[in-house]
Amino acid sequence: MNVEEYREYCISKKGVTESFPFNETTLVFKVMGKMFALCGLDNVPLRVNLKCDPERAIELREEHDGIIEGWHMSKKHWNTVYLDRISKELTKELIDHSYDLVVSKLTKKVKAELEAL
Repeated sequence: MNVEEYREYCISKKGVTESFPFNETTLVFKVMGKMFALCGLDNVPLRVNLKCDPERAIELREEHDGIIEGWHMSKKHWNTVYLDRISKELTKELIDHSYDLVVSKLTKKVKAELEAL
């Protein structure tokens, strides 16, 4: 998956916005104001940070050399994923998982707002 495909997939999800809150090269995706994915556009090779269930995060890191502890993030809750080392299908699955984790933690009110979009 290249950066354009990654961006298109993230932004296509319901309630998602994109911004550069940290600097001009770190692209951040949020669902209802909560971050679920980010990447440094100047990173070569391209790598992205995605939220992950802690137990699954460990399993993924053991199974895939392209998945490591979250770079500059909580090592327990975030993975750094090298997009050139894992399949497009797995990348999409991990983006979905990150998005779903964040949505599951939203308040009832914000979840209702998301559903109404």
